[in-house]
Amino acid sequence: MTQRPPAEVGMPLAEVDTPALLIELDAFERNLSRMAQAIAPHPVRLRAHAKTHKCPTIARRQIALGAVGVCCQKVGEAEALVAGGVEDVLVTNEIVGEPKLRRLAALARQARIGVCVDDAENVAALGRAAQAFGAELRVLVEVNVGADRCGVEPGAPALALARRVTQAPGLRFDGLQVYHGSAQHLRSHEERRRAIEAASAKARDTQALLEREGIACPTITGAGTGTFRFEAAGGLYTELQAGSYIFMDADYGKNRGEDGGPVRDFEHSLFVYATVMSHTAPERAVVDAGLKALSVDSGMPLVFGLEGVEYARASDEHGKLVLAPAHSPLRVGQKLRLIPGHCDPTVNLYDWFVCTRNDRVEALWPITARGALL
Repeated sequence: MTQRPPAEVGMPLAEVDTPALLIELDAFERNLSRMAQAIAPHPVRLRAHAKTHKCPTIARRQIALGAVGVCCQKVGEAEALVAGGVEDVLVTNEIVGEPKLRRLAALARQARIGVCVDDAENVAALGRAAQAFGAELRVLVEVNVGADRCGVEPGAPALALARRVTQAPGLRFDGLQVYHGSAQHLRSHEERRRAIEAASAKARDTQALLEREGIACPTITGAGTGTFRFEAAGGLYTELQAGSYIFMDADYGKNRGEDGGPVRDFEHSLFVYATVMSHTAPERAVVDAGLKALSVDSGMPLVFGLEGVEYARASDEHGKLVLAPAHSPLRVGQKLRLIPGHCDPTVNLYDWFVCTRNDRVEALWPITARGALL
């Protein structure tokens, strides 16, 4: 059930109920523009990853700035995006099971839909579903380029699976999915560069093998916020799947640039708004944003704009803050902005983005694909 929004348009930020998920629009819009400008000199397109925001309103804004479409991870996410007006969606995941395959094929009657595969039996099942609905699905063979998660091995295994796709009625082979997820959070610039060079070599060799065997490979898609500049400049990738760049989070903030300092491509625009609910000791305070308001899989959130205040521990409904000895006391009822450790799963905890500018609510955007697990 969708919850009532914690704010109204026109409301001062100070009156927004908490916990709430805030987008600071000026920073958000700068992030959108910076990505478009960064990749403009290169022969590559943005296919923005909508698993970050799960919101057709944001997807349409990304497309308006040049994105070829979006990608997502679940059929339910794709359904929500298409219902919200997005016409080109790639599911960057393996979709298994007849109910999901039927829904995916039905969706391909309404929009341009792609999906990834790494198993021959799954290819056959996709083909049957597409035939049953009179649809065509774009299919990309996912190649393991270093993440050791999904994906067939480069070279001959990828070629064999691509042949299966080309032979299956209802399917069109569209290229290779070569996302290296674990490279996104390698901290040093050099570590990330080496990881993407190795991934690109595997993808390039596989593409060359397919083309020698007469299988055109028009799409090489992957990349992410942590490495997109390497893939954009490499001349191999045709699509970049960056997603977190619009929001950023505390974990991405730990990445280092070529000079050893923080990466400055984008800025934090997503915050969990929280209220101090208890302050019974000078060194300790508690806010109303805990595990049900923040994902902590990548570490605790950062307290924005307050030096000497650390978010130290999360329980279900509480977040414990530790204050440095010299820090001025907080007050019960005071509202704080927290930078999530990991933006994607944090977004999935909310029904609404509260969009603010100059400390006033400008818009409320529904997170339509929130909770789309199927």
